[in-house]
Amino acid sequence: KEATMNASERLTDNEIRNELNKRDKAISLANKVNKKPKKIRVFDFDDTVGTSKNKVFAEKDGKKITLNAEEFAKRGLDLIDKGWEMDFSDFNKVTDGGKGPLFDLMKTMKDAKGKRDMFILTARAPESAPAIKELLKAMGVDIPLENIIGLGNSTGKAKANWIVSKAAEGYNDFYFADDAYQNVKAVQDALDVIDVKSKVQQARISKYEDLSEAFNKILEEKTAEQLYKEN
Repeated sequence: KEATMNASERLTDNEIRNELNKRDKAISLANKVNKKPKKIRVFDFDDTVGTSKNKVFAEKDGKKITLNAEEFAKRGLDLIDKGWEMDFSDFNKVTDGGKGPLFDLMKTMKDAKGKRDMFILTARAPESAPAIKELLKAMGVDIPLENIIGLGNSTGKAKANWIVSKAAEGYNDFYFADDAYQNVKAVQDALDVIDVKSKVQQARISKYEDLSEAFNKILEEKTAEQLYKEN
Protein backbone atom coordinates (compact mmCIF):
# COMPACT_ATOMS: atom_id res chain seq x y z
CA LYS A 1 0.00 0.00 0.00
CA GLU A 2 0.95 3.61 -0.32
CA ALA A 3 1.88 3.78 3.35
CA THR A 4 4.66 1.31 2.67
CA MET A 5 6.39 3.85 0.44
CA ASN A 6 5.53 6.96 2.40
CA ALA A 7 5.81 6.83 6.17
CA SER A 8 4.09 9.63 8.07
CA GLU A 9 6.22 12.72 8.57
CA ARG A 10 4.59 13.44 11.95
CA LEU A 11 7.29 13.14 14.57
CA THR A 12 6.92 12.68 18.32
CA ASP A 13 8.68 15.06 20.69
CA ASN A 14 11.33 12.42 21.36
CA GLU A 15 11.91 11.89 17.62
CA ILE A 16 12.28 15.64 17.10
CA ARG A 17 14.80 15.83 19.96
CA ASN A 18 16.72 12.89 18.50
CA GLU A 19 16.92 14.55 15.08
CA LEU A 20 18.14 17.80 16.61
CA ASN A 21 20.73 15.94 18.69
CA LYS A 22 22.01 14.16 15.56
CA ARG A 23 22.38 17.49 13.77
CA ASP A 24 24.19 19.03 16.73
CA LYS A 25 26.58 16.08 16.93
CA ALA A 26 27.17 16.14 13.17
CA ILE A 27 27.99 19.85 13.24
CA SER A 28 30.26 19.38 16.24
CA LEU A 29 32.20 16.58 14.52
CA ALA A 30 32.45 18.59 11.30
CA ASN A 31 34.01 21.50 13.17
CA LYS A 32 36.81 19.42 14.66
CA VAL A 33 40.28 20.29 13.43
CA ASN A 34 42.78 17.71 12.15
CA LYS A 35 40.05 15.12 11.68
CA LYS A 36 40.83 12.09 9.54
CA PRO A 37 38.79 11.72 6.36
CA LYS A 38 35.95 9.22 6.67
CA LYS A 39 34.39 8.72 3.25
CA ILE A 40 30.85 7.65 2.48
CA ARG A 41 29.36 7.17 -0.98
CA VAL A 42 25.56 6.95 -1.14
CA PHE A 43 23.50 6.05 -4.19
CA ASP A 44 19.78 5.79 -4.78
CA PHE A 45 18.75 2.58 -6.54
CA ASP A 46 15.91 3.13 -9.02
CA ASP A 47 16.99 5.00 -12.16
CA THR A 48 20.31 5.85 -10.47
CA VAL A 49 22.42 2.71 -10.25
CA GLY A 50 19.68 0.27 -11.25
CA THR A 51 16.57 -0.10 -13.37
CA SER A 52 13.64 -2.49 -13.11
CA LYS A 53 10.21 -3.26 -14.53
CA ASN A 54 8.26 -3.54 -11.32
CA LYS A 55 4.51 -3.01 -11.28
CA VAL A 56 2.05 -1.02 -9.20
CA PHE A 57 -1.23 -2.76 -8.40
CA ALA A 58 -4.38 -0.67 -8.01
CA GLU A 59 -7.71 -1.80 -6.55
CA LYS A 60 -11.14 -0.20 -6.08
CA ASP A 61 -14.50 -1.79 -5.33
CA GLY A 62 -13.17 -5.24 -6.14
CA LYS A 63 -11.72 -4.19 -9.49
CA LYS A 64 -7.97 -4.58 -9.98
CA ILE A 65 -5.61 -3.10 -12.54
CA THR A 66 -1.85 -3.36 -13.04
CA LEU A 67 0.27 -0.37 -14.01
CA ASN A 68 3.85 -0.23 -15.20
CA ALA A 69 5.96 2.76 -14.18
CA GLU A 70 5.03 4.78 -17.26
CA GLU A 71 1.31 4.11 -16.84
CA PHE A 72 1.49 4.91 -13.15
CA ALA A 73 3.24 8.21 -13.83
CA LYS A 74 0.50 9.17 -16.28
CA ARG A 75 -2.54 7.88 -14.39
CA GLY A 76 -1.52 7.28 -10.80
CA LEU A 77 -2.46 10.64 -9.26
CA ASP A 78 -5.84 10.64 -10.98
CA LEU A 79 -6.56 7.10 -9.81
CA ILE A 80 -5.55 7.95 -6.22
CA ASP A 81 -7.83 10.99 -6.30
CA LYS A 82 -10.65 8.70 -7.43
CA GLY A 83 -10.18 6.41 -4.47
CA TRP A 84 -8.01 3.64 -5.89
CA GLU A 85 -5.75 1.90 -3.36
CA MET A 86 -2.16 1.50 -4.53
CA ASP A 87 -0.04 -1.55 -3.69
CA PHE A 88 3.73 -1.15 -4.14
CA SER A 89 4.66 -4.57 -2.74
CA ASP A 90 6.06 -5.65 -6.11
CA PHE A 91 8.92 -3.24 -5.41
CA ASN A 92 10.19 -5.62 -2.72
CA LYS A 93 11.78 -7.53 -5.60
CA VAL A 94 13.65 -6.39 -8.70
CA THR A 95 12.03 -7.46 -11.97
CA ASP A 96 14.14 -7.49 -15.15
CA GLY A 97 16.83 -5.48 -13.40
CA GLY A 98 19.56 -3.65 -15.26
CA LYS A 99 22.18 -0.93 -14.94
CA GLY A 100 21.18 2.65 -14.19
CA PRO A 101 23.03 5.73 -15.46
CA LEU A 102 25.44 5.91 -12.51
CA PHE A 103 26.17 2.21 -12.09
CA ASP A 104 29.58 2.46 -13.72
CA LEU A 105 30.45 5.45 -11.53
CA MET A 106 29.51 3.49 -8.43
CA LYS A 107 31.65 0.58 -9.59
CA THR A 108 34.59 2.91 -10.24
CA MET A 109 34.31 4.30 -6.72
CA LYS A 110 33.98 0.82 -5.22
CA ASP A 111 37.08 -0.42 -7.05
CA ALA A 112 39.22 2.69 -6.46
CA LYS A 113 42.18 2.65 -4.09
CA GLY A 114 41.61 3.84 -0.57
CA LYS A 115 38.83 3.27 1.94
CA ARG A 116 35.26 4.43 1.51
CA ASP A 117 31.95 2.96 2.64
CA MET A 118 29.33 2.36 -0.06
CA PHE A 119 25.59 2.55 0.61
CA ILE A 120 22.36 2.20 -1.31
CA LEU A 121 19.63 4.50 0.04
CA THR A 122 16.25 3.76 -1.51
CA ALA A 123 12.62 4.76 -1.04
CA ARG A 124 11.72 1.09 -1.39
CA ALA A 125 10.79 -0.87 1.72
CA PRO A 126 13.50 -2.62 3.76
CA GLU A 127 12.28 -5.96 2.37
CA SER A 128 13.74 -5.00 -1.01
CA ALA A 129 17.36 -5.05 0.22
CA PRO A 130 18.18 -8.72 -0.57
CA ALA A 131 16.90 -8.39 -4.16
CA ILE A 132 18.88 -5.18 -4.71
CA LYS A 133 22.02 -6.79 -3.31
CA GLU A 134 21.61 -9.82 -5.58
CA LEU A 135 21.24 -7.68 -8.70
CA LEU A 136 24.18 -5.41 -7.92
CA LYS A 137 26.41 -8.37 -7.10
CA ALA A 138 25.46 -10.05 -10.39
CA MET A 139 26.47 -6.86 -12.22
CA GLY A 140 29.83 -6.64 -10.44
CA VAL A 141 29.30 -4.56 -7.30
CA ASP A 142 29.06 -6.39 -3.96
CA ILE A 143 27.71 -4.18 -1.17
CA PRO A 144 27.04 -5.55 2.34
CA LEU A 145 23.35 -6.23 2.93
CA GLU A 146 23.38 -3.97 5.97
CA ASN A 147 24.53 -1.11 3.72
CA ILE A 148 21.43 -1.34 1.55
CA ILE A 149 18.95 0.91 3.32
CA GLY A 150 15.25 0.72 2.46
CA LEU A 151 13.54 3.73 4.00
CA GLY A 152 9.98 2.92 2.94
CA ASN A 153 9.67 6.65 2.37
CA SER A 154 10.14 8.62 -0.86
CA THR A 155 10.56 12.10 0.63
CA GLY A 156 13.74 14.12 0.37
CA LYS A 157 13.48 14.84 4.09
CA ALA A 158 13.79 11.14 4.92
CA LYS A 159 16.98 10.81 2.88
CA ALA A 160 18.43 14.03 4.29
CA ASN A 161 17.78 12.88 7.86
CA TRP A 162 19.56 9.60 7.17
CA ILE A 163 22.55 11.46 5.71
CA VAL A 164 22.71 13.66 8.83
CA SER A 165 22.70 10.54 11.00
CA LYS A 166 25.79 9.29 9.15
CA ALA A 167 27.54 12.62 9.72
CA ALA A 168 26.76 12.17 13.40
CA GLU A 169 28.63 8.84 13.18
CA GLY A 170 31.75 10.69 12.06
CA TYR A 171 31.55 10.57 8.26
CA ASN A 172 32.98 13.82 6.88
CA ASP A 173 33.45 13.21 3.14
CA PHE A 174 30.15 12.65 1.35
CA TYR A 175 28.99 11.79 -2.16
CA PHE A 176 25.25 11.39 -2.79
CA ALA A 177 23.44 10.61 -6.04
CA ASP A 178 19.71 10.33 -6.76
CA ASP A 179 17.53 10.68 -9.84
CA ALA A 180 14.94 12.86 -8.03
CA TYR A 181 15.81 16.56 -7.84
CA GLN A 182 13.92 17.07 -4.57
CA ASN A 183 16.07 14.41 -2.89
CA VAL A 184 19.30 15.88 -4.23
CA LYS A 185 18.29 19.34 -3.01
CA ALA A 186 17.22 18.14 0.44
CA VAL A 187 20.51 16.32 0.97
CA GLN A 188 22.58 19.23 -0.34
CA ASP A 189 20.77 21.64 2.01
CA ALA A 190 21.44 19.33 4.96
CA LEU A 191 25.12 18.92 4.10
CA ASP A 192 25.53 22.68 3.67
CA VAL A 193 24.40 23.18 7.27
CA ILE A 194 26.79 20.52 8.57
CA ASP A 195 29.62 22.01 6.48
CA VAL A 196 31.45 18.80 5.53
CA LYS A 197 33.20 17.95 2.28
CA SER A 198 30.46 16.85 -0.09
CA LYS A 199 29.24 16.44 -3.63
CA VAL A 200 25.70 15.64 -4.73
CA GLN A 201 24.64 14.63 -8.22
CA GLN A 202 21.34 14.09 -9.99
CA ALA A 203 21.26 10.95 -12.10
CA ARG A 204 19.57 11.28 -15.46
CA ILE A 205 18.27 8.84 -18.02
CA SER A 206 17.17 11.23 -20.72
CA LYS A 207 14.40 9.02 -22.08
CA TYR A 208 12.89 8.49 -18.64
CA GLU A 209 13.78 11.71 -16.84
CA ASP A 210 10.29 13.20 -16.92
CA LEU A 211 8.77 9.83 -16.08
CA SER A 212 10.98 9.39 -13.03
CA GLU A 213 10.22 12.88 -11.74
CA ALA A 214 6.49 12.28 -12.14
CA PHE A 215 6.72 8.90 -10.43
CA ASN A 216 8.49 10.37 -7.39
CA LYS A 217 6.07 13.28 -7.23
CA ILE A 218 3.08 10.98 -7.08
CA LEU A 219 4.67 8.81 -4.40
CA GLU A 220 5.23 11.86 -2.21
CA GLU A 221 1.70 13.13 -2.59
CA LYS A 222 -0.46 9.96 -1.68
CA THR A 223 23.07 11.56 -17.96
CA ALA A 224 25.12 13.26 -17.88
CA GLU A 225 27.48 11.23 -15.72
CA GLN A 226 30.25 13.25 -14.00
CA LEU A 227 32.96 11.20 -12.33
CA TYR A 228 33.49 12.22 -8.72
CA LYS A 229 37.19 12.66 -8.08
CA GLU A 230 38.39 10.45 -5.25
CA ASN A 231 41.20 11.74 -3.12
